Amino acid sequence: MQHVFIIGSRGLPAKYGGFETFVDELVSHQSSNQIKYHVACLSDHNTGKHFDYKMADVFEVKKRNFGGANVIFYDRDAINYAISYIKKNNIVKPIFYILGNTLGAFIGRYINKIHDIGGKIYVNPDGLEWKRSKWIKPIQMYLKYSEKKMAEKADLIISDNQGIEDYLKNEYKDVVSTVIAYGTNPVSEKGHVDLSWFNKYDVQPKGYYLVVGRFVPENNYEAIIRNYMLSDTKRDLVIITNHEDDPYFDKLRQLTHFDQDKRIKFVGTVYEKSLLVAIRQNAFAYIHGHAVGGTNPGLLEAMSLTDLNLVFDVNFNHNVALDSALYWQVDTLVELIEKSEQLDNIAIATLAKKARTIISNNYMWYQIVNRYERLFLNES
Repeated sequence: MQHVFIIGSRGLPAKYGGFETFVDELVSHQSSNQIKYHVACLSDHNTGKHFDYKMADVFEVKKRNFGGANVIFYDRDAINYAISYIKKNNIVKPIFYILGNTLGAFIGRYINKIHDIGGKIYVNPDGLEWKRSKWIKPIQMYLKYSEKKMAEKADLIISDNQGIEDYLKNEYKDVVSTVIAYGTNPVSEKGHVDLSWFNKYDVQPKGYYLVVGRFVPENNYEAIIRNYMLSDTKRDLVIITNHEDDPYFDKLRQLTHFDQDKRIKFVGTVYEKSLLVAIRQNAFAYIHGHAVGGTNPGLLEAMSLTDLNLVFDVNFNHNVALDSALYWQVDTLVELIEKSEQLDNIAIATLAKKARTIISNNYMWYQIVNRYERLFLNES
C-alpha cells in the first residue's frame, strides 16, 4: 500500500478554492486500491482527530492564531503530526505531497525528517505566487525564496502547467519535475437558465461578454474595462467577482470611471453551479485576463462551456487553450472585441469545437487522477 500524505489544502470536503477542489477530485475519482490518502484539514479542534471522507483518511490540525503566518504553522504542524502517525503505524516509504511553496524557507529540516523515515517530498508550486500583487514586498521576497528552496530540495516538483515547469527549470538548477495539469468535469447538459437572474441584471443571452475570477489586479480588470469602454459593442460586460467592500473596486472606478458606462455590470458572486453553467453557456464571449498562475480552473470551465474565448496572451494560457481561443495583450483587447463582433457562427463554432476537444482529450479529472495514481505508484 502506498500512503500519500497531502499537506497544504484546507481540507475535505472542499469548501474553498483550487487546492481544495483538486484534493476532493483526487479522492473522488480514485480507482487504485493500492493508494491510501491522508489529508490534513485545518480545524478549530485539537490536532489528531481523524475522520473518513470517501476513501481518504482526513486528520485535523488545530488552527493557530499567528495572523499571516498561520499557513506556515499549519503546514509545519501537519507534517510533524504526519511523521509521528507514520512512526506509530509503521508506515513505510510514505509520500508527502505539499501543495504550495509557503513552507519552503524551512523545508530543509523537514526533508531530513521525512527522508529519515524513508519518505519523499513532492511539491506543487501553485504558479508564481510571489508575483501576486496582494502581497507586500517583504512577503513577495519570502515567497520567492521559498519557491527557490522548494525547487532545489524537493524530491519532485509537480507543475500544473508546462509554463511553470519551464520557468522553474530556467530559474533554478537541477530541478526534478513533471507536469500534471489541473482538471475539470464533463458537462452533460445545459445549465438551468434562471430567467430571474438574467432579468434582474437586464442581461440577454448571447448579449454579453463575461468575466469570472478573483477580484485582484493581476487578473487585468483595469485593462479589460478600459479596452471594453473604447469599443462600440452593444453587448454588456458582465463581471462575476467578489468585489463587494474591496478597496480595489473604488480604485478601479477612479482609474476608469466605469460607473459612467451603463454596459458594465458588476453582479457580485454566483455560487449556484447550475446557474453559473447557464451564465457561461449563454455568454457571447468569455474574457480571461489571468496573468499569473498555471492551469486556471476558470479557463478550463470557459473552454468547456463558452463558445468564444478571448484569452490574455501569456504562455500559461497558451499552453492550455492552444488554437481554440483568440489572444489579447493589455492594449489590444479593444481590437479583439471589434474582431469578435464580426465573426460568423461557423467561425465561432469551429473555435468551440477545438476547445471542447482539448478539454476532453487532456483535462478531464479522471485522466488527471489516473496520471497521479501512476506517479504515486511509480508506474509513470
